[in-house]
Amino acid sequence: MSDYPGGVWSAAPTPFTDDWALDLASVHRMVAHHVRLGISGLFLAGTNGEGPWMPAADTRRLTRAVVQAVAGRMPVAVQVTDNSAARIIENMRAAYEDGADIAVIAPPFFLLNATAKNILALYRHAIGASPLPVGIYDRGHAGAVVVPDAALNALYAEKKVVLVKDSAAHAERMAIALEAKRRRPGLTLLNGWEFNCVPYLRAGYDGLLLGGGAFNGYLARRIIDAVRDGKFTDADRLQRRMNRLMYDVYGGKAIACWLAGEKRLLQAMGVFTTWKNYLHYPLTAACERAIQRALVRERDVLLPAGDAHG
Repeated sequence: MSDYPGGVWSAAPTPFTDDWALDLASVHRMVAHHVRLGISGLFLAGTNGEGPWMPAADTRRLTRAVVQAVAGRMPVAVQVTDNSAARIIENMRAAYEDGADIAVIAPPFFLLNATAKNILALYRHAIGASPLPVGIYDRGHAGAVVVPDAALNALYAEKKVVLVKDSAAHAERMAIALEAKRRRPGLTLLNGWEFNCVPYLRAGYDGLLLGGGAFNGYLARRIIDAVRDGKFTDADRLQRRMNRLMYDVYGGKAIACWLAGEKRLLQAMGVFTTWKNYLHYPLTAACERAIQRALVRERDVLLPAGDAHG
């Protein structure tokens, strides 16, 4: 039995005002929206949450605001990734002070002398000093620094590691995670490859940690339910429906509008007030039309409890 809930976790986007301030009113609406979708946990300041680009002070304000709004209804995880163990530990202490439940480490953004030995030592130093339980975000071979398979195996054996977000999209990394869970049943495994959820759930993952959880979370829960009931044809059909929704929101298979599209959808649902994003993803006319179509076609899963202000 996992120590932390499975189900659908959301790698939540961060709302900003027109002048780039953290939009605290939208943060509270976002939490309420996640509760209505039946989300099991929130992951803040990841890639989808723009943590690598936000000022550290805004990450701390975001964490405090979300913790206050959640009020104990679900765990809150915060990405603490940095380029040295010392900086990761500093971020962990801030997350702890701000009320987070889990500190999540992804591979460093920039690391010289990135040997397998040094990567493992960096992670182990940070994990050992963490005041919080730790999550490992496996990005596979994406990014500048790749955690080797052997190092990943060792990290999943660490007692403080309670959660894995597997976005590697790689069979060998999946096998490593499943073997770790066999040895440590309390480890929570979450698939982060949102376009291909069913094989991970069928293999024994506890749930999903999705960048689109703020809008596809209810539909993703239905995929989990279908797999658990052995209705695999239904699960595949729901996955196709979710993929169509994500392509509409993100700007097609090129993911041309990504953050702008997700935030524009949340704006149209009354959750966010702007679609501003640090990476300056555009909102093209084609994306806007697709989002408006999706709002009508998928209203039952986008707003399952009615109006977002409800």
